[in-house]
Amino acid sequence: MPYPEKFQGVGISNAEDWKHPTLVTFDPKPFCDHDVDIEIEACGICGSDFHIAAGNWGPVPKNQVLGHEIIGRVVKVGPKCHTGIKLGDRVGVGAQALACLECERCKSDNEQYCTIDHVLTMWTPYKDGYIAQGGFASHVRLHEHFAIPIPENIPSPLAAPLLCGGITVFSPLLRNGCGPGKKVGIVGIGGIGHMGILLAKAMGAEVYAFSRGHSKKEDSMRLGADHYIATLEDKDWTEKYFTTLDLLVVCSSSLSEVNFDSVIKVMKIGGSIVSIAAPEHGEKLVLQPLGLMGVSISSSAIGSRKEIEQLLKLVSEKNVKIWVEELPISGAGVHQAFTRMEKGDVKYRFTLVDYDKEFHK
Repeated sequence: MPYPEKFQGVGISNAEDWKHPTLVTFDPKPFCDHDVDIEIEACGICGSDFHIAAGNWGPVPKNQVLGHEIIGRVVKVGPKCHTGIKLGDRVGVGAQALACLECERCKSDNEQYCTIDHVLTMWTPYKDGYIAQGGFASHVRLHEHFAIPIPENIPSPLAAPLLCGGITVFSPLLRNGCGPGKKVGIVGIGGIGHMGILLAKAMGAEVYAFSRGHSKKEDSMRLGADHYIATLEDKDWTEKYFTTLDLLVVCSSSLSEVNFDSVIKVMKIGGSIVSIAAPEHGEKLVLQPLGLMGVSISSSAIGSRKEIEQLLKLVSEKNVKIWVEELPISGAGVHQAFTRMEKGDVKYRFTLVDYDKEFHK
């Protein structure tokens, strides 16, 4: 196809009717020396796409294109690119499009926590005011550092959700020593939590799945969990598993869904609780006084390029298969995804496909 001056996407043209996105045309950001253009072939749909579209995290710019779990082929490379990226490479893009790459955080492989020049793949502004447009589109343009090669044996629909959901749970697992001999809990068996079970198991840990009821038990065991705890239905689970876990990763959609005063009881002294939940506006974590003694609690956000590379290597070598349903990229396809996500009708991730039929004709 001729190289486009403008990109196309499925965007939120009316914030009040956000579940009915439409085909939009938009200008890409100015092309910089370290940028690449990627022709997209698949993109996962993350919970944050839903929250942004619904206006839960703030106003939605007109014709905003969402999507930040992108797989595609490189079609343009900036003159100063130095990562070895080349035309035709299949690459993945997660939730981050830019960091300063010069501060102490960036130079220590913590660029996801950069505060100097941090731009998300969608919905956030560059310094010149351009609002980033995401992966529900024909193309995406961004800094080469955030375009990461995808191993050949990972199919694009399965690779896409790893770039945000997968790395978001993998980073705290990796940083807190998940591996053989460790007992690791995953709270919330949804889009990210189901990947948490798969990845913790692939890393060699003994895995404990936590959910409020028993409806996710069969799926959790199929995913590889060794134990299952229904926190609202099982009796005396805090006594049965007292001082058991080395690590607990909270993947729930809301912190209010988790009784931290109970889960602390199943932690070993010196253990860690890490939350990757994105709290609703005004939501607070409340703990009984001194209830946390001997246990650390923290939060974690996405992951670095280095960690994404490690994640992809693990998935490739261990042949990890996340659970994905494919939907066609179109206004109707995104509408179906948002409608079902609102109802919780997902097992356990959506990936948009058929980009060649919608855009690359």
